[in-house]
Amino acid sequence: MDYSARIDSETWQFIHRTDSFYPPETASFPIEKQRAIYDGMCREFFQGYPQGIVVADSLLAGVPCRHYQGPTPSAVRVVYFHGGGFVVGGLDSHDDICAEICARTGLSVTSADYRLSPEHKHPAAFEDALAVAQAALAQGPILLVGDSAGGTLAAAVAHRLRGAPGLLGQVLIYPGLGGNIDAGSYLEHAHAPMLTRDDVLFYKTIRAPNGLVPEGDPSWAPLCDTSFAGLPPTVAVAAECDPISDDARDYIAALQSAGVMAELIEEPGLVHGYLRARTTVARARESFTRIITRITQLTT
Repeated sequence: MDYSARIDSETWQFIHRTDSFYPPETASFPIEKQRAIYDGMCREFFQGYPQGIVVADSLLAGVPCRHYQGPTPSAVRVVYFHGGGFVVGGLDSHDDICAEICARTGLSVTSADYRLSPEHKHPAAFEDALAVAQAALAQGPILLVGDSAGGTLAAAVAHRLRGAPGLLGQVLIYPGLGGNIDAGSYLEHAHAPMLTRDDVLFYKTIRAPNGLVPEGDPSWAPLCDTSFAGLPPTVAVAAECDPISDDARDYIAALQSAGVMAELIEEPGLVHGYLRARTTVARARESFTRIITRITQLTT
């Protein structure tokens, strides 16, 4: 795939800057080295907190979480699950993103530090995500939001909690949802910048219990569910130049076929992980604004 005409110069600058801190071969490194490199890269992109945002860490349902609150208390809470292939990331990796969501929507935000692979195989991350969502839901209405692996968890939790009063919806940002790795975008964008098909296969294998991918388990891969009826209103955002972009498209199609209010936003010329480019790349900035708008719409 020739990306020279699809990806603009601003996005290429973001890609090159990311690669300088997080080399494309990082997924082949030892786990602790991967995490150190990823954490260092995230610090380089950290934007700080918007004025007026109060942040506090505490356990929720036994899971370490970070809570964000604006000047005006909000009864509605965004429960955020970070990306990182179920291997890297945590409360710091998406810290400023969560703070900005809080500031721009006026909603409370809780970010969950779910357990990571390979130390904790599936369903550990899902169990943590579900526990946090249930505890937050007991306190008031929630909206599930996640990017990449976090999008997997948000959707998996939505499937488990479907029909629960107070579950307002879900916003999935370049989510991995268990699509066909031998077709469509997985092949067309197999060697995309920022995420390759080989990376996807690595992250898929490393969280599989005993190395065996669960079959027919929507807590592992929401697209394999047998019914999509009764799920909450959903927005899925796909980056064009991303091997998993078809997952968002196929998931929204399944929801729409089941009569669920669902919207697909396809972002031309953007790559996996572009949330970190939201202040430097016009396309990413505009996409983040669309995400903020949809979060606001689903909670009002």
